Amino acid sequence: MSLVKLKNLRIYFEERKGLFGFLQKRREIVHAVDGISFNINKGEILGLVGESGCGKSTTGMGILRLVEPTDGEVFFDGKNVLKMSKKEMYKFRRKTQIVFQDAVSSLNPRKTVREILSEPLRVHRIEKNEDKIEHKLLQTLELIGLKKEDLDKFPSEFSGGQIRRVGISRALILQPQFLVADEPTSGLDVSVAAGILNLMRDLRGQFNLTYLWVSHNLHVVRYISDRIAVMYLGKLVEIAETTKLISNPLHPYARALFSAIPTVDPEERTSRIILKGEIPSALNPPSGCRFRTRCDYKSPRCAEEEPALIEVENAHFVSCHLYTR
Repeated sequence: MSLVKLKNLRIYFEERKGLFGFLQKRREIVHAVDGISFNINKGEILGLVGESGCGKSTTGMGILRLVEPTDGEVFFDGKNVLKMSKKEMYKFRRKTQIVFQDAVSSLNPRKTVREILSEPLRVHRIEKNEDKIEHKLLQTLELIGLKKEDLDKFPSEFSGGQIRRVGISRALILQPQFLVADEPTSGLDVSVAAGILNLMRDLRGQFNLTYLWVSHNLHVVRYISDRIAVMYLGKLVEIAETTKLISNPLHPYARALFSAIPTVDPEERTSRIILKGEIPSALNPPSGCRFRTRCDYKSPRCAEEEPALIEVENAHFVSCHLYTR
């Protein structure tokens, strides 16, 4: 059963051009997310991958309405998030949380961990009794591998791995149903990142959490995801179960992307596919298929008609004219 459902989601940003942007009349539109649709099932981890700037993080923030979608629909547990009243949004905020990529800047440097974690409990009026709040904080710290004495520390006193755990604990304190994990292991040592990954997997099982896991690290996504969705320049180009997509990517971009995964197993090695050319600008994306300017299989049809996302195998969807002829 789907917990999150996106229908034709679009998120555009207005950009003013020129040295003094506020004086310029010429405005351009950044097509950050341009008409994507997918579901995330309850208890599932859906990995969202693609090159930097393809719209992965913007998609996650659009689901939570941290940025306002331009068009389309976002459903959470059957309710349209974009049409929720103020009271409904208040409840929605409690059920959905985000783990930010930059944990340091997402935390108030002037507040202790105790203040950071207790604030959501008070804002959402979950607990008023100070002893019960203290008990809740200690429970959460134990879950994410920190100690009681860490409650009175400031964010600057933690290591990179520890501060990520603080960010995770802030997201968990309200016991949400859905988490957007935006590059939660980027920039960490391999051993520290492995600890965070295992923690997130354990928490998923313990609390029946649902994740949208945004990452450019294909090793991480391969390890933690049940399904993987691939984005390119604001578009969804392929989505399938992890094992199926890794072993048999169908879209030319997905093939190139997954051919870049390094491996020490000779039997898993594949020929590296090197893409030619630069990623087009989201200010002026190509007509038809967004990937056609870098694709070796392009045809005149690719410039004239945008390919639809179709199911070419069981639960394996791809957006490419190679499969619609």
